[in-house]
Amino acid sequence: MPDISLVIPLYNEEESLPELVEWIARVCTEHQYDYEVIMVDDGSTDNSWEVITKLSAAYNTVRGIKFQRNYGKSAALNEAFKAAKGNVVITMDADLQDSPDEIPELYRMIIVDGYDLVSGWKKVRYDNTITKNLPSKLYNAVNRSVSGIKLHDFNCGLKSYKRKVVKSIEVYGEMHRFIPVLAKWAGFKNIGEKVVQHRARKYGVSKFGWERFINGFLDLLSVQFVSRFSKKPMHFFGTLGTFTFGFGFVVAIWLILERLSEGPSFGLTNKIGFYLGLTSMVLGTMFFLTGFIAELVSRSAPDRNNYLIEEKLGF
Repeated sequence: MPDISLVIPLYNEEESLPELVEWIARVCTEHQYDYEVIMVDDGSTDNSWEVITKLSAAYNTVRGIKFQRNYGKSAALNEAFKAAKGNVVITMDADLQDSPDEIPELYRMIIVDGYDLVSGWKKVRYDNTITKNLPSKLYNAVNRSVSGIKLHDFNCGLKSYKRKVVKSIEVYGEMHRFIPVLAKWAGFKNIGEKVVQHRARKYGVSKFGWERFINGFLDLLSVQFVSRFSKKPMHFFGTLGTFTFGFGFVVAIWLILERLSEGPSFGLTNKIGFYLGLTSMVLGTMFFLTGFIAELVSRSAPDRNNYLIEEKLGF
């Protein structure tokens, strides 16, 4: 079993891969780590897979997974996590903006300091202030508030994990932004942070646009709901349905009593409370039904993380 599994998801990063692998090999050899590098080609349209093939032939530590099409970073991480064998798993981006020189300290914080997960913090960034830095600060502030995890940079690609952590979580959709949250809800609460170097992009262009901030907010709501209620959806929908139906029922009883006391002169259907109570009771019933259906789905849901893998190298 290797000391470290280095997980590198990538999309159209052919220029940076040889330099990155050579840098990783230099650092790991210097510190005498037994390691493996797992590169996941997320449906690249350039020559990234050809480069990975050559690197796998040149370095017996390099493994490759090639998706048949583009699925996204979360899918790439999930497949690599399933394949990783190292005692410590370290993720980093393929664009050389994450420095492999951070590997020894990230490894030490897991093995010696006993953290379950250590997240990088790019305190000094070389990204555009308006389009990346400011939105990132806002996103991280909201995430800290909602999750209760005091990290400055949830979305930093440079992270280290105990092997048990990556084997205990499922990363799907766009949930790679919330891995610390997923880890916390899986019972791993010893989460640390390390200031890491952020390097200016040397090759290519960023693969993420403005839509990641909208998607990030929606995924934050999703991960909070799934983490709390995926095994007990009736607790959420049932509670909501009880209060909604109960409110409507009380309004209906009040209107009926008013009608009985005032007689035919009381225009029941002319009262706004009639429609408010009726709507609340209907909504409450719908929430209950949603809860029942969600319970059935949660007990028979198929595997969400099945991806078409075209080829594997080095495994």
